[in-house]
Order: sequence, then C-alpha cells, then structure tokens
Amino acid sequence: MSRNSFETMNIFPERFNAATVFIDSHVNEGRAKRPAIFCGERVVSYGDLHENVNRFGNVLLDRDIRMEERVAILLPDIPEFAFAFFGTMKTGAVAVPLNTLLGPNEYEYMLGDSRARLLVVHAALLAPLLPILGRLGHLKHVVVCGGDIGDYPRLEALLQNALPTLDTADTSRDDTAFWLYSSGTTGFPKGTVHLHHDMVVSFPPGQ
Repeated sequence: MSRNSFETMNIFPERFNAATVFIDSHVNEGRAKRPAIFCGERVVSYGDLHENVNRFGNVLLDRDIRMEERVAILLPDIPEFAFAFFGTMKTGAVAVPLNTLLGPNEYEYMLGDSRARLLVVHAALLAPLLPILGRLGHLKHVVVCGGDIGDYPRLEALLQNALPTLDTADTSRDDTAFWLYSSGTTGFPKGTVHLHHDMVVSFPPGQ
C-alpha cells in the first residue's frame, strides 16, 4: 500500500460523503447566510445551496434513483449545476457532468456508456438530444432546466416542490462520486471515475 493510501485512511473516515464537506459543513459551521455562488446578478448563499442540494437529492429519490446509479448533468455554469452535482452525490448516486459543446453522437455514446437513468439538461441544450433520447433504453427520466419544452418536467418546479431536508447516503470514502469523460482524442471518450475522498484531496474546502 502506498504512502498516499495510508494518508487517505488517516484523514478520512471509512464512511464518508463529499457533500458533507463541501455543502453541509458550511451550514453546520454558521456560514448559511454567506454567499456561496456568484452568477451574474444572482447570488446563492450557503444556506440556499444546502437547501437546493437537498431538494435535488429528493427529486432523485422520488424517481427511484438508487445508490451508484448514474445521473447525467448537461448544464452550463449556473447554480443549478451545483444543486444537481452535489445533490446526486449526497444520495450516493453518481454524477456524470457532460461537456456542453458536444454533438448528438458524443452525447448518445456517453449517455449509453454511463447507463444514466436520469438526465438534467438546460433547455438551450436539449435540441441536439431529441433525436437520440428514444434510443437510450436505460434513460428513464429527462428533466429540463431554464424553460418549458414539451412535456418534460421542469427542474425549477421540481425543486420548489421537493423537501428541503435530506439524510446523507451511507457512502464510503472509496465509493464513486462522479465520472468525467475524457476528450476522446485517441478513440471513444473514457469515463474516468472519481471517488468521494478525491474531491477533498484535490480541492480542500475554502480554497
């Protein structure tokens, strides 16, 4: 076992979830009213971030998304990305953020390869996906953010109606938190696996 492996064991408890560190701790330590996200004129406090992460997690649970199942996220850099990303991890499901600049073939491959059961997508990015959604047998739910399109449920309404409290899943420090796909310059993109403790090692909270 490498030195880094021993250090990881000493720093992180066996039962560990990254959302506890990056989301819950700010509220538990009294920073709920402080700004967490600046997005144009929109400011999201740590308290609002915490609440919406919980709400998104409950949206997943209400749709029977289980631990280790993948949730694809196709959103620009907006607060809802953080809600979806950390809300997914808090439930023990696996977030799969997707590059917003790809085309239908790449999206079809990644959604099929990841076997994502739910996709949350911005309305402005949905059009290239429409021809392929019916071919993705594992994809059971599509949620749209930022506009009303067809009969797809709207993320904003789902969040508003979801419970603002959520118990953190009983995950291990070595459980998968999210996948990131490579650029695929030498072949098909590859889904690289990132564990719950990886995020804290790479991006200590507060930095």
